[in-house]
Amino acid sequence: MAETINMPKLGFAMAEGTLIRWLKKVGEMINKSDILAEIETDKATVEVESPASGVVRKLLVDEGAVVPVNTPIAIIGTADEKLEEPAEQKMETKQSDAGTHPDLIPTAATVPVPTKAASTPVTVPVTPILPGKVSPLAKRMAHEAQVDLANVKGTGPSGRIVRRDIEAALSGGSKPVTAGVGSNITSVSHADEAIGMSRLRQVIAHRMAESKASVPHFYVTHEYKMDALLYLRKQFNAIVPEEEKLSVNDFIVKAAALTLRQFPNLNASLSGSSVMRHGAINVGVAVSVEGGLMTVVCRDADQKPLRQVSAEVRKMATRAREGKVRPDEIEGSTFSISNLGMYEVENFLAIINPPEAAILAIGTAREVPVVEGGAVKPGWRMKVSLSVDHRVSDGVEGAKFMQALGVYLEEPLRLVL
Repeated sequence: MAETINMPKLGFAMAEGTLIRWLKKVGEMINKSDILAEIETDKATVEVESPASGVVRKLLVDEGAVVPVNTPIAIIGTADEKLEEPAEQKMETKQSDAGTHPDLIPTAATVPVPTKAASTPVTVPVTPILPGKVSPLAKRMAHEAQVDLANVKGTGPSGRIVRRDIEAALSGGSKPVTAGVGSNITSVSHADEAIGMSRLRQVIAHRMAESKASVPHFYVTHEYKMDALLYLRKQFNAIVPEEEKLSVNDFIVKAAALTLRQFPNLNASLSGSSVMRHGAINVGVAVSVEGGLMTVVCRDADQKPLRQVSAEVRKMATRAREGKVRPDEIEGSTFSISNLGMYEVENFLAIINPPEAAILAIGTAREVPVVEGGAVKPGWRMKVSLSVDHRVSDGVEGAKFMQALGVYLEEPLRLVL
């Protein structure tokens, strides 16, 4: 029996998604869990798996279409199966916001509600982008590299110039715009430039503004001795392949997960007048991606060996940067970690990721003068700050959590036993 595949709802707040690319064509065989399409959401570009095996009979929307959740996008069945014709219903037109944000893709998506499981193709018209339109990232790259956009051919939807086009122009030797032959002075425009915010940037802006406005944050900062952890990491990494080496962040993820077992109030979220303490400890790790940040989720991090935590986070971070994360890799975190240590940041304060109750901000492990037994000697120290929702917890509990976290970070053998 034919099965209709709908636009999935990838997250509580998702209302629509953009179908970026079909990975299967009409007539191709597909197995359950094979990747059917790539869909862009507010958070990322995610790969959508097929929930059924069979033959791709129909693709109901075009690439580049913006489609509301739960709308049919494809039909999978047997090769000789007869598909029933649904009754078409009047469709509601969605207006584009291109006038406000000229760099955003203008669309006019119209979708009927089918009356049967199988349907004929639904036309979801996409208003074309005028030739010469440039994505915000491509525009910035062109500006920084002094690439003349007039000489760049766009390969995005409807001729839109995107990142790969600028990269191709640079590799192909596109010339920068200069002040004249023989001149060493480069002409640079200092005119104001309005850049449309990407979907990811918009959702970050909304969620962070909402968090700071509605969540009463308090902060606790602690400095940890890192000598033993860095020594253990060095010993381990000396005997494993490059792709299995541990990062400092891997130790922190595992240590935070084990500490949360003792402090369930911080592995929680506020639900009305109740605090929902989550049974699973799913640690979200902030990853820098094109245009913003994304949180990948290490599920049940307290129950997994350190090496497994490391492998999973590395794999998900790579997929996030490539724009190929899966829905379950970015949803469901119960506690988050943001690490800027690789950027030589001494310490910082992170904004809580709603609806979570807390987040850790990790600074750089630094070799500094320390006083021990009345003598000054070099030692490795790292500052970590905990941001907590004051509606859920208080300063004393936050301080005790940081003390308990130190037991694992300063005695790292506990993380591998």
